[in-house]
Amino acid sequence: MTRTTFAPGDRVQLTDPKGRMHTVVLEPGKVFHTHRGALPHDDLIGLPDGSVVTSTGGTAYLALRPLLSDYVLSMPRGAQVIYPKDAAQIVAMGDVFPGAKVLEAGAGSGALTCSLLRAVGEHGDLHSYEIRPAFAEIARRNVEAFFGEAREPNTRVSGEAREPNGGLGGQIARAWTLHVGDVAECTETGFDRIILDLLTPWELLDLVDRALVPGGVLLGYVATTPQLSELVEALRARGGYTEPRAWESLVRDWHADGLAVRPDHRMIAHTAFLISARRLAPGVVAPPRRRKPSKGAEAYALKRASARTRAPVQTDSAEVVE
Repeated sequence: MTRTTFAPGDRVQLTDPKGRMHTVVLEPGKVFHTHRGALPHDDLIGLPDGSVVTSTGGTAYLALRPLLSDYVLSMPRGAQVIYPKDAAQIVAMGDVFPGAKVLEAGAGSGALTCSLLRAVGEHGDLHSYEIRPAFAEIARRNVEAFFGEAREPNTRVSGEAREPNGGLGGQIARAWTLHVGDVAECTETGFDRIILDLLTPWELLDLVDRALVPGGVLLGYVATTPQLSELVEALRARGGYTEPRAWESLVRDWHADGLAVRPDHRMIAHTAFLISARRLAPGVVAPPRRRKPSKGAEAYALKRASARTRAPVQTDSAEVVE
């Protein structure tokens, strides 16, 4: 039986005539029930990928292995997943290459982890940190369900494993180490890429300084403009990095039916902001970027100066003076 035919344990996506999708994991003797009739798993096992099967109620279903983008949007969640459009930007704009050593914090539900593992390949090295044990367990289960290999946190797995996702599972999943704990305590160094999906990524720049190789790429994933501003300005003030770049991606489908060609009424708009910068060689400071005078920059400087002057002062009597 080749990888193009459905086998027990495979994840299969069934799409009905209205475009509604259902995902099942094949088990001999099991039956998928719907209001449009039942569909025995045995009818799918042995069929080639891309087949059409019919339920007992006469409804035809298109059967395909789900893509990674399909899997991410339907998998169990603890933390909010990084959408495929953002994961694609991280892999492409971060230039995550086969064999790269990558640090990811935090792992969340494992959505970005799957994309990074595919990008670094079997010879790569991905370290994922998640401080919340419950979320780390969800990420572990989601990654092993997609790649088909079980592991415990903070361990690697050797030996052969079944590879249900196009033969990619065993070797690639062994490139992953899941750490349950605070990424600030990471002692590993020599990372080619660091991705920070955290509430306050600017507080981890000391870690980035010591762990990211010269020329390496730092990517921040944040939800709000204040977070974006804090990370960008912290990188500028710190020095030792290229001028930060900030952006977001918006995805809009198009309706195409004969001569009726128009944008869809719905789109995936803002999900997060991405910020990237590259590490410079030790002791090197990039030439200052020439900018026009900005009221926004002046206001930010005043805000920071005001925050410093309002910092609490500790007196001898252990009282805090504002």
